Amino acid sequence: MRPVLLALQHVEKRYDAGEISVIALREINLAVTRGEFVAIMGASGSGKSTLMNILGCLDLPTRGKYTLAGTDVRLLDDTDLAAVRNRLIGFVFQSFNLIPRTSALRNVELPLVYAGVKPRERAERARAALQMVGLENRSGHKPSELSGGQQQRVAVARAIVTDPAIILADEPTGNLDTTATAEMLDLLDHLHGLGRTIILITHEPDVAMRASRVVRLSDGRIVSDEYQTPSAAMHPSSHR
Repeated sequence: MRPVLLALQHVEKRYDAGEISVIALREINLAVTRGEFVAIMGASGSGKSTLMNILGCLDLPTRGKYTLAGTDVRLLDDTDLAAVRNRLIGFVFQSFNLIPRTSALRNVELPLVYAGVKPRERAERARAALQMVGLENRSGHKPSELSGGQQQRVAVARAIVTDPAIILADEPTGNLDTTATAEMLDLLDHLHGLGRTIILITHEPDVAMRASRVVRLSDGRIVSDEYQTPSAAMHPSSHR
């Protein structure tokens, strides 16, 4: 039995605007063990983006408990939360979020800058991450000189350069064509095969089918949580 990496217990997220109160998440109970590949599915407005923000320590629950790697995130201040994000979570976003006038190598180095890693080691680790995603020969290129699929692979390299316990991918194929989408999902499969814990946020059933477990949200609630035989998954080895 693999250890639980993150757990949400009775989590609610409420947004108040004057006299109006909107509940984005209701009574969320979810546990993810190390090495899982989980897809979180839901239509627009289902609460999946809110859930992603909480899982990524970008927001805190209004009620309930979120434990990440044994730590109750409610006990952390903003500085500690930022440190946890940088150390434990690698983010991949739909819009890539690369710095436009900076090379692929420098973009990948960025989390290591925040972590205080020395320049020589930063460059070595960034090159290794780019090699892992097949872009070692594009390290000097700026985002505008790369295709959408290549930009997303740079984003994945940036996500893994800190050797995080979790890769949190928010609609990572949303801006990609069919070929680049397949390449991105193959890359996530590969990282999962190396033992990475992958949490994939998507509204696309075909994308979710690549995961070994699918959690479906509707109106802020989990309506199903099912294991499946993924279409192209690899068996993970131990990581971290």
